[in-house]
Amino acid sequence: MARLPYLEKADLKPEDQGLLSRDINLYKTLVHNPDAMRAFSGLGQYIRYKTKLDARLRELAILQVGWLARSPYEWSHHVKIGYDFGVTDGDIEALILESGGGTSGLEPLARLVLKAAREIHDGPGVHYDTFAALRAELPNDCIMDLVVTCGFYCAVVRTLASFEIDVEESYMPYLRKYPFPV
Repeated sequence: MARLPYLEKADLKPEDQGLLSRDINLYKTLVHNPDAMRAFSGLGQYIRYKTKLDARLRELAILQVGWLARSPYEWSHHVKIGYDFGVTDGDIEALILESGGGTSGLEPLARLVLKAAREIHDGPGVHYDTFAALRAELPNDCIMDLVVTCGFYCAVVRTLASFEIDVEESYMPYLRKYPFPV
């Protein structure tokens, strides 16, 4: 159960009601501080709609962070969102395998992106050799977007965990399809 109540548009000042453009529990929690919600949403919107990084690779990186953090909310939401941006069930199964130290059939660039996401999640950041490999494959703006995306989603999963934000019922099928190991 969430540590703060989920707010609705009626709970907000008229000028803040647009912040609940999506009916999701994360937003309903973040609007306890509308200015923080605006800042959060600004970077989130950039990552979703303006990043230079390929959308499928972006979603794989986000999923990697969600999987490692064992964040039910982030994982379930981005399995669904990932499907919208070209992530396949095979990609998700490969991510799970790679996370456990296995080698999947993913193309080398996707495997490299997952490795960088794991290193960012585990800290302190992308290792030297991984960064050099990224430089050989991606332009600088895409590397910047990959690192910013992973860093942002590390913050997101910690926000979700700190407020114990519940997964909406409409996202539960994705969590049931790909549950975390016990």
